[in-house]
Amino acid sequence: MSTESERQLVVFQLAGEVYGININTVREIIRMQTVTFVPDAPEYVEGVINLRGRVIPVVDLRRRFHLGATECTDDTRVLVVDIGGEGIGVIVDAVTEVRRVSTEATQPAAGIATTEQSYYIEGIAKLEDRLLILLDLERALRQSAGGAGAAGATGAARTTDEALRAA
Repeated sequence: MSTESERQLVVFQLAGEVYGININTVREIIRMQTVTFVPDAPEYVEGVINLRGRVIPVVDLRRRFHLGATECTDDTRVLVVDIGGEGIGVIVDAVTEVRRVSTEATQPAAGIATTEQSYYIEGIAKLEDRLLILLDLERALRQSAGGAGAAGATGAARTTDEALRAA
């Protein structure tokens, strides 16, 4: 049973690090699918997929965080997340668990990460055997760390889905 003193997270791996996002933002977790390229999309947008008749934009989270492109393996997954009412697929190296983390084990990002990073890092959770980086995917996908819009054109915060429609 979840209380206000804890949060439930989907935990995933990305470039050797462990991240967590609020489970309420995750619609589903699927295996990697064939992605259709979309011309003139931001460099971190892999393309789009057809998910049960709905076209979903797919973001390579490694590229979004400047960690290089994702090498697909049997463990590669797409987290279909709800960002502003829109479904967006996020490619991660592996999804490892769903975990409850107490708020006492969480430290805010301020003072830990640089200004650019702290924009989309909510905090750090101290677990028994490791640290878990807590992400705000809505911030990470809506706006680049430097403050320019996700499409990089107008400076206004635009969703990845809007960037794909404009392409």
